Amino acid sequence: MLGRVLLVAATLAAAATVTAAHAEVDQVRIARQPSLGHLPLMIMEERKLLEKNAAERGVPDLKVTYATLAGGAAMNDALLSGAIQFAAGGVPPLVLLWSKTAGSGNPVKAVTAMNSMPLLLNTTNPEVKSLKDFTSRDKIALPAVKVSIQAMFLQMAAEKELGPDRRNELDKLTVTLSHPDGMAALLSRNEVTAHFTAAPIQELELKQPGVRTVLNSFDVMGGPCTFNVIWATSRFVEQNPKVYEAFVASVEEAVGIINADKKAAAEAYVRLAKDSSDLALIEQILNDPQVTFTTTPQNIQKYVDFMARTKAIGRSAESWKELFFDNAHSKQGG
Repeated sequence: MLGRVLLVAATLAAAATVTAAHAEVDQVRIARQPSLGHLPLMIMEERKLLEKNAAERGVPDLKVTYATLAGGAAMNDALLSGAIQFAAGGVPPLVLLWSKTAGSGNPVKAVTAMNSMPLLLNTTNPEVKSLKDFTSRDKIALPAVKVSIQAMFLQMAAEKELGPDRRNELDKLTVTLSHPDGMAALLSRNEVTAHFTAAPIQELELKQPGVRTVLNSFDVMGGPCTFNVIWATSRFVEQNPKVYEAFVASVEEAVGIINADKKAAAEAYVRLAKDSSDLALIEQILNDPQVTFTTTPQNIQKYVDFMARTKAIGRSAESWKELFFDNAHSKQGG
């Protein structure tokens, strides 16, 4: 009788193990944007870090695919539809989706930060020395109207320079264009006279005659701030703990690879991005003291406070940790 009981127990345990294994997905889709800030994900793809880390955690043969999407709005639509499992982009789209889904059956939260980098608003209009010089004849290109991180910085800067009642005044001048398309439009010197973008597009623009910077995001935020984060749904995280743990470990590993050898990281970006950047320029950007690849969130609370105060989101947060999954809570973020 005891032998039979032990046999049944062993059979049930084995079945539970199989069930647990089957609970994990066998395919993951990750979306990123075309900018240097997404270099950790590019390195993850080339070196198959997620596949390796998943296998080490008992999820062999995980199929991982990467897609490139133009902005935060597209990221959020794809995540909610289930077309992707991890979205990467600026902080505002994350905050927006966190606010909309908090308290629901499937809240969205941040997985990790990826970097802290300044964003530049460049212009070809010689008459524009500051935000107050923009007129109805100007068009400002950015990745996504209203919801991109660049759009939020523009509103923050307008509030400081033009006054709270004119916070949204420049919104009517903005147009949605991907980073590469925005640069092409700016350099064509037709309708688009300014481009709020990211590295390395912003640095490539500044190499062209007549292009100069009007605004630096670090000046708007009063110091370094997170540029790119990665977010996911709670349902996916809860149902796939091994894959999720492997993903977090992979981002940490990729960030470590970048920081260990900036020259090799620059070579990887030039090899993988194929966006006309030259190696010297990318290496220069990676060694800029203002550019940091880190998984520690920085100044997240300022984004949340601004969006709550301006009614862009329906709820606020007492701490940045409310927006992140537990794995990030030990970070000395802000």
